[in-house]
Amino acid sequence: MSRTKRPVLWITTIAAVVVVAAVGLYLFQPWRLFTTHRVDEAAPVANGQQGSAAAPLASGSFISHEHSTSGSVQIQPLAGGKANLRLTNLRTSDGPALHVWLSDQPVKRDGGGNLDDGRHVDLGSLKGNEGNQNYAIPAGTDLKKFSTVTIWCERFSVSFGAAELKRSA
Repeated sequence: MSRTKRPVLWITTIAAVVVVAAVGLYLFQPWRLFTTHRVDEAAPVANGQQGSAAAPLASGSFISHEHSTSGSVQIQPLAGGKANLRLTNLRTSDGPALHVWLSDQPVKRDGGGNLDDGRHVDLGSLKGNEGNQNYAIPAGTDLKKFSTVTIWCERFSVSFGAAELKRSA
């Protein structure tokens, strides 16, 4: 190889490595393994009066899937026939494109890859990977059809953790 082609080869190689590294950093966002975003929202009340929360419609506790996840979940009735999903004492890893889903698939202890197989309702982006958070459940959602809440990573199609919803009597 001639000496005039070597600098071009090196520049091309370095440029390719930089592009691959940039794309990898964008997709995987490895720094999120070391970040924490805490959100502490007050619990909504059923009838608009502080201190009078109605009994939950369903509740459950998170189990870990792809990342260590703990905390509890409740579906709370609100005035006007609305409902709210409340995450309490949530702790999970931060990650890219995390969403809170209601799923009609069962919770499996050996992984949550099945949770996107059936129907799901996306309640929005996870507000923080720690704390207490509220998510409005869209009007018209038939809660009897959904048995699971999951913290779902849309970028990698994995469940960080999930909770089986147990209906209140």
